[in-house]
Amino acid sequence: MVHGNVYAPDKVDAALQNYFRVGNLTALRELALLWLADKVDDQLDRYRSEHEVTATWEARERVVVALTGGAEGETLIRRAARIAARSKGADLLAVHVARSDGLVGADPALLARQRVLVECLGGTYHEVIGDDVPTALIEFARGANATQLVLGASRRGRLGHALSPGVGLTTTAMAGSIDVHLVTHEHVGRGGRGGPVPALPRRRRLLGHAPALGALPLLVPATGLPAGEDSLPTAILVVFAAVVGAALTGGMAPALTAAAGGFLLMDVFHTRPYLTLAIASPRDVLALAVFLVVAVAVSAVVDRAARRTREAARAQAQAQTLATVAGSVLRGSRPLAALLERLRETFGSESVALLERSAEDGGAQLDPGAWTVAASAGEPPSADPGEGGVEVAIDDTLRLVLRGGRLAAEDRRVVEAFAAQAAVALRHERLAQEAAAARPLAEADRLRTALLAAVSHDLRGPLASAKAVITSLRSEEVHFDERDQAELLATADEAVDQLTRLVANLLDMSRLRAGVLGVSLSDFDVADALMPALEEAAPEAPVRLRLPEELPAVHADLGLLQRALANVLGNALRYSPADAPPEVTATEADSRVELRVVDHGPGIPEEEWDRVFVPFQRLGDTDNTTGVGLGLALSRGLVEAMGGTLTPEPTPGGGLTMLVSLPAADLAEPAEPVG
Repeated sequence: MVHGNVYAPDKVDAALQNYFRVGNLTALRELALLWLADKVDDQLDRYRSEHEVTATWEARERVVVALTGGAEGETLIRRAARIAARSKGADLLAVHVARSDGLVGADPALLARQRVLVECLGGTYHEVIGDDVPTALIEFARGANATQLVLGASRRGRLGHALSPGVGLTTTAMAGSIDVHLVTHEHVGRGGRGGPVPALPRRRRLLGHAPALGALPLLVPATGLPAGEDSLPTAILVVFAAVVGAALTGGMAPALTAAAGGFLLMDVFHTRPYLTLAIASPRDVLALAVFLVVAVAVSAVVDRAARRTREAARAQAQAQTLATVAGSVLRGSRPLAALLERLRETFGSESVALLERSAEDGGAQLDPGAWTVAASAGEPPSADPGEGGVEVAIDDTLRLVLRGGRLAAEDRRVVEAFAAQAAVALRHERLAQEAAAARPLAEADRLRTALLAAVSHDLRGPLASAKAVITSLRSEEVHFDERDQAELLATADEAVDQLTRLVANLLDMSRLRAGVLGVSLSDFDVADALMPALEEAAPEAPVRLRLPEELPAVHADLGLLQRALANVLGNALRYSPADAPPEVTATEADSRVELRVVDHGPGIPEEEWDRVFVPFQRLGDTDNTTGVGLGLALSRGLVEAMGGTLTPEPTPGGGLTMLVSLPAADLAEPAEPVG
């Protein structure tokens, strides 16, 4: 910096005060160290993979928290975040193990909210598939090179612990060098997330008793079936058929009822002594016992198959709904609106509304006026949670309300998942709006900074010259003859002209950006604007002109075109070598007049063409040693205000050509004045 290798010597002090401050340098150092740490992690992963290293290398703290999809997940995440915070730079990873069949899973709404919490705490969310939860957790932790694993204490009761050690103890035994934290929570010992849901609807379960009621009376001797020990095999077959029919129709409960009833009837009417519950023959005891065991087993298998079939159908329907909604959201430009509209169509609701209230209105949940509609689909949207038929609580400040109809339990889980995604979409939409609102401010700040940096030099030079001339002429210590006075006045006049051009350019650029630039269109020859532009840009510099005599007039603003051409010509003269002066040619093409200002200088790479039209920029970098950098930006704005275009082209043999295209006078359409 001191030797001028980074900035020019006269800019070092300003750079040290404005950019290369201690805070900025510290932040850059931290970013560089984080980048280096990521590179080291990548190299370490490649080395472990190449040398088949499976053990944990404690090069960096990584905390993995296991999520079951239960309500205790938030507690586990916050505890894991505190553990990770003890080691600076530690990584937080949350993982959920899903079953490979996808039929029995966690609450998607809870998982979605927990994923948002993990990301807000600076962690990452992962989901792996595995039927053996402890094995899947250990494999993920070792694959992530984790050093600590956070698990929730079991929710099972004492009987469950007696029958199986559980995920926590099994994972601890398999962890090896990984530290395992078992975290208690308010759901310990309360059992699972609810009992099993009946596989079949109530009407079908009641209908399942029909086979038993139709077949079991046949075992009574009065109905015609022979009684006695010889009829026992026939009775067993009849009851077994009734049990299978009841299981297929109504599930396990009707099948068990048929098995128990058939067992009692066969004991009373088909085994000695008759009409009693006693059984004299050991062979009959064995036959009835085997029958009862087989009947119960068949009932359990059939009921389990029916339950799995229904779960598979429900999972397929939910997956199809989620995929449809996700596709519509991803394809739309407004994901939140698309999500709510698809949700309304899927469940046939009149309207779907996402309601929001301020976090400060904690006690105003029952006040209808406390809620506002953040987004909605359908009419009329619910203005408060009480107006809808279905209300899904996302958090303390957000509610998803569906108007019209009721939802089944399994459908509500899908809606809860969509509600969580709607909250995420709302947050992303708000962030996008904030970014869009901040973008003009950032652009204005950038332009203001560049303007101050560039104008400070261009103002200081002419002002210093004019000030020196005036001071010298007023001085009584030095006497100037008429020739010296004329030279000093010429210098002052040139400095004032330079200031006038700078101020005029800045005013025109501000008018262009504000849309209030006055444009007065008329028909005139190109030479009427080109010759004054040459006098202004280079009164003595050589410029080659090729203007055909039959060139039509242009429909433009004479003064604005002269200003634009003067800036373009000045730029071409600045970069043209002495032995290759710039050229100006004019042609007619497609009812337009095209002016080409050709220079044979170093040229500009094609990927940099758009950047040269950025105000206060030269080749994409702020540079106040060669002018304020408004020439090309202002020229393009002036030409476009007259209905024309200014585009760069490569010059054959090297250099840059600026093409000014304007409508011809005879076919030009009246242009709307700017402002």
